[in-house]
Amino acid sequence: MAILKGGEKLRAYLEGLADRVGRGGVVQVGFLENATYPDGTSVAMVAAVNDFGHGDTPSRPFFRNMIALNSDSWGPVVGKMLKQTNYDVSATLSFAGDMVKGELQESILDLWAPPLAASTVKKKGFDKPLIDKSHMINSADYKVFIR
Repeated sequence: MAILKGGEKLRAYLEGLADRVGRGGVVQVGFLENATYPDGTSVAMVAAVNDFGHGDTPSRPFFRNMIALNSDSWGPVVGKMLKQTNYDVSATLSFAGDMVKGELQESILDLWAPPLAASTVKKKGFDKPLIDKSHMINSADYKVFIR
């Protein structure tokens, strides 16, 4: 039977780790509730209509594409970041939020299909879907909640 030594050091280390990790946290990434267009329209609503389609607006699944393409990497990245930050949950979730926000913005830029209607191209002066005055892409954000 092995005898463990240094129990107090282990206990102090685990208590310190528990203090750093705390009760955990959550990061929300996307178009937060306070993001609106100048006329008061919710950016989240416009993003959802674009992602899922509605009426004459076809589905342009930039958000769902981003999740499908990148979500498998988020857990391992967060695990590595926790170690690199010495288990600082706030710093780790801020890093993760910024990373996913960038992936969301990249997905908006990468999406070209379905193409815009000719009338929309004429009105905007260019043919890039999801970009008009860049309000939606610039409204992508994240918020960290520590429990």
